[in-house]
Amino acid sequence: MNQSLTHSDIASMVGPLLDNRVLAATAVTGGDIASSFRVVLDHPVGSTGAATVFVKTHAAPPLDFFEAEAQGLRWLASAGAVRLPAVLAVSNTVLVLEWIDSGPASPGSDERLGRELAALHLAGAPMFGTADHKTSNYVGRLPQDNTPTNSWPEFYATRRLEPLVRQAVDERRLPKHAISLLSSVCGRIDELCGPPEPPARLHGDLWVGNRMTTANGDPVLVDPAAYGGHREVDLAMMRLFGGFSSTVFGAYAEVAPLADGHEERVALYQLYPLLVHVLLFGGRYADQALGVMTRYA
Repeated sequence: MNQSLTHSDIASMVGPLLDNRVLAATAVTGGDIASSFRVVLDHPVGSTGAATVFVKTHAAPPLDFFEAEAQGLRWLASAGAVRLPAVLAVSNTVLVLEWIDSGPASPGSDERLGRELAALHLAGAPMFGTADHKTSNYVGRLPQDNTPTNSWPEFYATRRLEPLVRQAVDERRLPKHAISLLSSVCGRIDELCGPPEPPARLHGDLWVGNRMTTANGDPVLVDPAAYGGHREVDLAMMRLFGGFSSTVFGAYAEVAPLADGHEERVALYQLYPLLVHVLLFGGRYADQALGVMTRYA
C-alpha cells in the first residue's frame, strides 16, 4: 500500500474525475492491496448527495483493476438484496465510492445480513462465471478467470483450483506433489461438489473485513470479486477466518436452506481462498491447503 500520497496527489486524481475540488484527504486503514482515503469535496456528488467520498487507489494497478470492482459492485447492487457502496466514478487509477459511516454489528444487523445474503444468492446469475459484466476480475491482486463453463464442478476445478495450484507450484509455494493431489480431487469433483444448484450471485471474497455495518445497523458488503457460482463458496469463506455469528448463518438457512451434506463441503470450498492466500502470503496457508487436498483426494 501507499498511504503516503499527498493532498495534491489525491486532488489531481479525483478532482477532474468528479469535476470537483478536493478540500481534504485523510488516509484510512483497511485492505492489503489498495490505498484508501476519506476525501471531502467542495460540493456534493452523485445520487448520495454527499460531499464526503471513499477513494481507493493503487501505485500500479492492472488496467482494468478498478473497473472490474466497480462492475462487480453494480452487478451485486442490482439484485436489490443487500446494500453495497454506490460507485461514483472510476478510472484506471482510482475508484470513488459512497462514504458510509460505520457502526457496531448487533443481533439485529446479523439477522438482516443472513437474510439479505440469502436474497442476494437467490437473485442468481445467468451461468457459472460471468456474462453480464467483465469476464475476469480480481481476488486481492490475483486475476480471477470467470469464463463460463457448463457445470459448477467443471468451473470450480478448471477456473478456480487448477490455475492456482499450478501457479503456486511454479512459484515454489507448494510442493510438486500438490499437482497430483489436486488431480485426485478433481477426479472426484462431480461427487464432491454436492447436488446440482442454479448459479448464485456471489460476493466472491466474503471475509469479515469485507462486511460493514452502518451507524444505523444496516449490513453493507464491500470489495467483491463477484461472479456466478455455488452459494456455499461465500458461506465457506465466511467460516474460514471467523467473525460472523451463528445468527447470520441461522437467518440465512431460514430463507435458503442448504442441501444435505453441506458441512462436508465446507473445507472443499475453503480450498480456493486458501490457495489465494498461499499465493499472496505463503506461510502456514500452504500446509492448510495441502491438508484439504489430502482430505478430499
